[in-house]
Amino acid sequence: MANNKTKACRRRLSSVGRGSDNAAMSASLHILVLAAGASTRLGQPKQLVQLGGRPVLHRVVSNCVAVAGGAVTVVIGANAKDLTRLLAHSPASMIVNRQWEEGIASSLRRGLASLPPTCDAVMVVLGDQVAITAEDLKRLVGAWKEEAGVIATAVYEGHIGVPAIFPRICFSELAQLRGDQGARLILERNSYRLARVPMPNAAVDLDTPEDLAALKERFQLPARPPVDRAANAPLLADPGSDGLSIDSLSIDDHVDHQQDGNVP
Repeated sequence: MANNKTKACRRRLSSVGRGSDNAAMSASLHILVLAAGASTRLGQPKQLVQLGGRPVLHRVVSNCVAVAGGAVTVVIGANAKDLTRLLAHSPASMIVNRQWEEGIASSLRRGLASLPPTCDAVMVVLGDQVAITAEDLKRLVGAWKEEAGVIATAVYEGHIGVPAIFPRICFSELAQLRGDQGARLILERNSYRLARVPMPNAAVDLDTPEDLAALKERFQLPARPPVDRAANAPLLADPGSDGLSIDSLSIDDHVDHQQDGNVP
């Protein structure tokens, strides 16, 4: 049964009229990337796993920055020092969740508490949703902008879930989550106010070694062209290809070793 906070959220959502589209278009959106877990099932920090020459978390955060610029906050916990170095040159902000072992709800609460008072809505993204593209996120933003007050959510494999955009009037309900309760619970409670965006890429998980093997095949880099040593230059390659070498996107490009001691 819905509690008082849930009912209040529903009443306030319903009170937002369709004539408020201009307000929605100018609303301030912030993105929270939840990346505090220890990846126990995978057996190694999933955030640092290289796929196609780039660490998983770097891929996810880069897509978020492409949508929201510097209005991106990454919540880290386990392996905080390594992740801080990884994102040292990203415009995204980082905050540490010291209670990360409680579950994902603690990271959501920590992120919500860090949002600026001018934030009108928050997009929640998981740090291992590596298959989601910037275009996927932009489509979600488009659905949110179409009608003020809606909750825009991804739909995949017949389910609703994150990424999702929640208006500020639902922040208090999100903050009531505990343990492993995720934002999907809030989506289900407010199902009548959802703007559903098909997003098959959101179904891709990175939880187990089997998941990792499948993703490595999916993100496999194209083979490098043979080198014409006589000309001291690589043979012809497709100039329109977006394939990037591991060397050009190594983790070292995103590490600032001077920050080792700056993580509390």
